Amino acid sequence: MALGIDLDRLPRHVAIIMDGNGRWAQSQGLKRLLGHRKGYRVLKDVLLNCSELGIEALTTYAFSAENWRRPFEEVTGLMKLIEDAARTELQGLVANNVRCRVLGRLDELPEGTRNALAALVQTTKDNTGIIFSLAVNYGGRAEIVDAVKRVIDDGLDAANVTEEALSARMYAPDIPEPDLLIRTAGEMRWSNFLIWEAAYAELYVTQTSWPEFDEAELLKALRAYQARFRKFGGLGTS
Repeated sequence: MALGIDLDRLPRHVAIIMDGNGRWAQSQGLKRLLGHRKGYRVLKDVLLNCSELGIEALTTYAFSAENWRRPFEEVTGLMKLIEDAARTELQGLVANNVRCRVLGRLDELPEGTRNALAALVQTTKDNTGIIFSLAVNYGGRAEIVDAVKRVIDDGLDAANVTEEALSARMYAPDIPEPDLLIRTAGEMRWSNFLIWEAAYAELYVTQTSWPEFDEAELLKALRAYQARFRKFGGLGTS
Protein backbone atom coordinates (compact mmCIF):
# COMPACT_ATOMS: atom_id res chain seq x y z
CA MET A 1 0.00 0.00 0.00
CA ALA A 2 1.25 3.51 -0.86
CA LEU A 3 -0.67 6.63 0.17
CA GLY A 4 -3.59 4.34 0.97
CA ILE A 5 -3.58 2.91 -2.56
CA ASP A 6 -3.16 -0.77 -3.37
CA LEU A 7 -0.89 -0.63 -6.41
CA ASP A 8 -1.93 -4.16 -7.36
CA ARG A 9 -5.60 -3.16 -7.72
CA LEU A 10 -5.41 -0.02 -9.77
CA PRO A 11 -7.92 0.60 -12.56
CA ARG A 12 -6.31 -0.19 -15.88
CA HIS A 13 -8.11 2.71 -17.55
CA VAL A 14 -9.31 5.96 -15.95
CA ALA A 15 -11.66 8.29 -17.86
CA ILE A 16 -12.33 11.86 -16.72
CA ILE A 17 -15.04 14.40 -17.52
CA MET A 18 -13.07 17.58 -16.75
CA ASP A 19 -15.96 19.80 -15.70
CA GLY A 20 -16.13 23.18 -14.01
CA ASN A 21 -13.38 25.17 -15.75
CA GLY A 22 -15.62 28.07 -16.77
CA ARG A 23 -17.52 28.19 -13.49
CA TRP A 24 -14.28 28.16 -11.52
CA ALA A 25 -12.95 31.09 -13.57
CA GLN A 26 -16.14 33.08 -13.09
CA SER A 27 -16.01 32.46 -9.34
CA GLN A 28 -12.52 34.01 -9.40
CA GLY A 29 -13.69 36.99 -11.43
CA LEU A 30 -11.88 35.73 -14.51
CA LYS A 31 -12.91 35.02 -18.09
CA ARG A 32 -14.05 31.45 -18.73
CA LEU A 33 -11.16 30.73 -21.09
CA LEU A 34 -8.68 31.33 -18.27
CA GLY A 35 -10.38 28.49 -16.42
CA HIS A 36 -9.73 26.21 -19.37
CA ARG A 37 -6.08 27.26 -19.38
CA LYS A 38 -5.80 26.42 -15.69
CA GLY A 39 -7.52 23.10 -16.40
CA TYR A 40 -4.92 22.31 -19.07
CA ARG A 41 -2.13 22.74 -16.52
CA VAL A 42 -3.99 20.46 -14.11
CA LEU A 43 -4.32 17.83 -16.83
CA LYS A 44 -0.55 17.77 -17.31
CA ASP A 45 -0.06 16.94 -13.63
CA VAL A 46 -2.85 14.32 -13.50
CA LEU A 47 -1.44 12.57 -16.57
CA LEU A 48 1.98 12.31 -14.94
CA ASN A 49 0.39 11.16 -11.66
CA CYS A 50 -1.44 8.36 -13.49
CA SER A 51 1.70 7.39 -15.38
CA GLU A 52 3.80 7.24 -12.22
CA LEU A 53 1.19 5.06 -10.50
CA GLY A 54 1.25 2.59 -13.39
CA ILE A 55 -2.25 3.20 -14.76
CA GLU A 56 -2.33 1.93 -18.34
CA ALA A 57 -4.69 4.44 -19.96
CA LEU A 58 -6.18 7.88 -19.29
CA THR A 59 -8.96 9.32 -21.44
CA THR A 60 -10.23 12.87 -20.96
CA TYR A 61 -13.20 14.75 -22.38
CA ALA A 62 -11.58 17.83 -23.90
CA PHE A 63 -14.33 19.07 -26.25
CA SER A 64 -17.71 17.45 -26.85
CA ALA A 65 -19.69 17.50 -30.07
CA GLU A 66 -22.22 19.66 -28.21
CA ASN A 67 -19.61 22.25 -27.13
CA TRP A 68 -19.85 23.97 -30.53
CA ARG A 69 -23.01 25.60 -29.11
CA ARG A 70 -20.92 27.68 -26.72
CA PRO A 71 -20.04 31.33 -27.48
CA PHE A 72 -17.80 31.79 -30.53
CA GLU A 73 -15.01 33.37 -28.47
CA GLU A 74 -14.89 30.41 -26.09
CA VAL A 75 -14.98 27.81 -28.88
CA THR A 76 -12.20 29.45 -30.90
CA GLY A 77 -10.18 29.92 -27.72
CA LEU A 78 -10.55 26.25 -26.85
CA MET A 79 -9.51 25.14 -30.33
CA LYS A 80 -6.43 27.36 -30.12
CA LEU A 81 -5.64 26.08 -26.62
CA ILE A 82 -5.83 22.46 -27.80
CA GLU A 83 -3.66 23.24 -30.82
CA ASP A 84 -1.04 25.14 -28.81
CA ALA A 85 -0.95 22.48 -26.09
CA ALA A 86 -0.48 19.71 -28.64
CA ARG A 87 2.52 21.52 -30.11
CA THR A 88 4.02 22.76 -26.83
CA GLU A 89 3.76 19.48 -24.92
CA LEU A 90 4.91 17.17 -27.70
CA GLN A 91 8.53 16.77 -26.66
CA GLY A 92 7.61 16.37 -22.99
CA LEU A 93 5.14 13.62 -23.86
CA VAL A 94 7.81 11.85 -25.91
CA ALA A 95 10.29 12.16 -23.03
CA ASN A 96 7.75 10.63 -20.63
CA ASN A 97 6.99 7.73 -23.01
CA VAL A 98 3.32 8.75 -23.34
CA ARG A 99 1.38 7.38 -26.31
CA CYS A 100 -1.27 9.85 -27.47
CA ARG A 101 -4.58 9.14 -29.16
CA VAL A 102 -7.43 11.41 -30.24
CA LEU A 103 -11.07 10.27 -30.28
CA GLY A 104 -13.86 12.00 -32.17
CA ARG A 105 -14.89 13.32 -35.57
CA LEU A 106 -11.59 15.02 -36.24
CA ASP A 107 -12.37 15.97 -39.84
CA GLU A 108 -14.73 18.66 -38.47
CA LEU A 109 -11.97 20.43 -36.50
CA PRO A 110 -10.15 23.57 -37.70
CA GLU A 111 -7.17 22.66 -39.88
CA GLY A 112 -4.55 23.93 -37.42
CA THR A 113 -6.01 21.98 -34.51
CA ARG A 114 -6.44 18.86 -36.64
CA ASN A 115 -2.84 18.98 -37.90
CA ALA A 116 -1.39 19.55 -34.43
CA LEU A 117 -3.31 16.58 -33.02
CA ALA A 118 -2.30 14.38 -35.95
CA ALA A 119 1.36 15.23 -35.34
CA LEU A 120 0.92 14.41 -31.64
CA VAL A 121 -0.48 10.99 -32.42
CA GLN A 122 2.07 10.19 -35.13
CA THR A 123 5.12 11.27 -33.11
CA THR A 124 4.15 9.30 -29.99
CA LYS A 125 2.71 6.19 -31.68
CA ASP A 126 5.68 3.96 -30.80
CA ASN A 127 5.86 4.97 -27.15
CA THR A 128 5.13 2.18 -24.67
CA GLY A 129 3.96 4.02 -21.56
CA ILE A 130 0.51 5.24 -20.56
CA ILE A 131 -2.00 5.68 -23.40
CA PHE A 132 -3.38 9.21 -23.17
CA SER A 133 -6.51 9.83 -25.22
CA LEU A 134 -8.12 13.21 -25.81
CA ALA A 135 -11.79 13.15 -26.78
CA VAL A 136 -12.17 16.14 -29.11
CA ASN A 137 -15.38 16.85 -31.05
CA TYR A 138 -16.48 13.61 -29.43
CA GLY A 139 -19.94 12.24 -28.71
CA GLY A 140 -20.74 8.76 -27.46
CA ARG A 141 -23.83 8.42 -29.65
CA ALA A 142 -21.90 9.66 -32.69
CA GLU A 143 -19.23 7.04 -31.99
CA ILE A 144 -21.86 4.28 -31.97
CA VAL A 145 -23.34 5.63 -35.23
CA ASP A 146 -19.87 5.62 -36.80
CA ALA A 147 -19.32 2.03 -35.61
CA VAL A 148 -22.62 0.95 -37.19
CA LYS A 149 -21.57 2.60 -40.45
CA ARG A 150 -18.35 0.56 -40.37
CA VAL A 151 -20.38 -2.60 -39.81
CA ILE A 152 -22.42 -1.77 -42.93
CA ASP A 153 -19.32 -0.85 -44.92
CA ASP A 154 -17.74 -4.18 -43.92
CA GLY A 155 -20.78 -6.05 -45.22
CA LEU A 156 -21.64 -7.93 -42.02
CA ASP A 157 -24.92 -9.79 -42.07
CA ALA A 158 -27.34 -9.57 -39.14
CA ALA A 159 -26.16 -12.82 -37.56
CA ASN A 160 -22.65 -11.39 -37.18
CA VAL A 161 -23.67 -8.03 -35.68
CA THR A 162 -22.67 -8.64 -32.08
CA GLU A 163 -21.45 -6.51 -29.19
CA GLU A 164 -17.95 -7.72 -30.02
CA ALA A 165 -18.37 -6.63 -33.65
CA LEU A 166 -19.43 -3.15 -32.61
CA SER A 167 -16.71 -2.87 -29.96
CA ALA A 168 -14.12 -3.70 -32.60
CA ARG A 169 -15.33 -0.72 -34.67
CA MET A 170 -15.29 1.94 -31.94
CA TYR A 171 -12.70 4.72 -32.11
CA ALA A 172 -10.12 2.93 -29.95
CA PRO A 173 -10.92 -0.80 -29.76
CA ASP A 174 -7.39 -1.68 -28.63
CA ILE A 175 -7.64 0.32 -25.38
CA PRO A 176 -9.12 -1.46 -22.33
CA GLU A 177 -12.61 -0.30 -21.40
CA PRO A 178 -12.64 2.28 -18.57
CA ASP A 179 -12.73 0.87 -15.07
CA LEU A 180 -13.20 4.24 -13.37
CA LEU A 181 -15.08 7.28 -14.68
CA ILE A 182 -14.41 10.48 -12.73
CA ARG A 183 -16.55 13.60 -13.08
CA THR A 184 -15.55 16.86 -11.43
CA ALA A 185 -17.66 19.84 -10.34
CA GLY A 186 -20.53 17.80 -8.95
CA GLU A 187 -22.72 17.27 -12.00
CA MET A 188 -24.48 13.89 -11.99
CA ARG A 189 -24.60 13.34 -15.75
CA TRP A 190 -22.77 11.05 -18.15
CA SER A 191 -22.83 13.79 -20.83
CA ASN A 192 -22.56 11.41 -23.79
CA PHE A 193 -19.00 10.34 -22.86
CA LEU A 194 -17.84 6.80 -23.66
CA ILE A 195 -21.38 5.52 -23.21
CA TRP A 196 -20.55 2.23 -24.96
CA GLU A 197 -17.14 1.60 -23.42
CA ALA A 198 -17.95 2.76 -19.88
CA ALA A 199 -21.10 0.65 -19.47
CA TYR A 200 -19.59 -1.06 -16.41
CA ALA A 201 -17.22 1.65 -15.24
CA GLU A 202 -17.32 2.67 -11.59
CA LEU A 203 -18.59 6.26 -11.34
CA TYR A 204 -16.95 8.78 -9.02
CA VAL A 205 -18.31 12.31 -8.78
CA THR A 206 -16.53 15.01 -6.80
CA GLN A 207 -17.69 18.54 -6.00
CA THR A 208 -14.15 19.74 -6.71
CA SER A 209 -13.93 21.65 -9.99
CA TRP A 210 -11.35 20.53 -12.53
CA PRO A 211 -8.97 23.50 -12.02
CA GLU A 212 -8.77 22.50 -8.34
CA PHE A 213 -8.31 18.77 -8.98
CA ASP A 214 -4.87 17.59 -7.86
CA GLU A 215 -2.97 14.46 -6.88
CA ALA A 216 -4.77 14.28 -3.54
CA GLU A 217 -8.14 14.32 -5.33
CA LEU A 218 -6.96 11.64 -7.76
CA LEU A 219 -5.86 9.42 -4.88
CA LYS A 220 -9.22 9.97 -3.18
CA ALA A 221 -10.97 8.76 -6.33
CA LEU A 222 -8.71 5.72 -6.56
CA ARG A 223 -9.34 4.84 -2.90
CA ALA A 224 -13.09 5.08 -3.52
CA TYR A 225 -12.70 2.78 -6.53
CA GLN A 226 -10.74 0.23 -4.53
CA ALA A 227 -13.36 0.23 -1.77
CA ARG A 228 -16.00 -1.05 -4.19
CA PHE A 229 -16.80 -4.64 -5.12
CA ARG A 230 -17.31 -4.98 -8.85
CA LYS A 231 -19.91 -7.61 -9.84
CA PHE A 232 -20.52 -6.84 -13.54
CA GLY A 233 -24.18 -7.78 -13.27
CA GLY A 234 -23.55 -10.97 -11.32
CA LEU A 235 -23.53 -11.71 -7.61
CA GLY A 236 -19.78 -11.85 -7.25
CA THR A 237 -17.84 -14.20 -5.03
CA SER A 238 -17.51 -12.31 -1.74
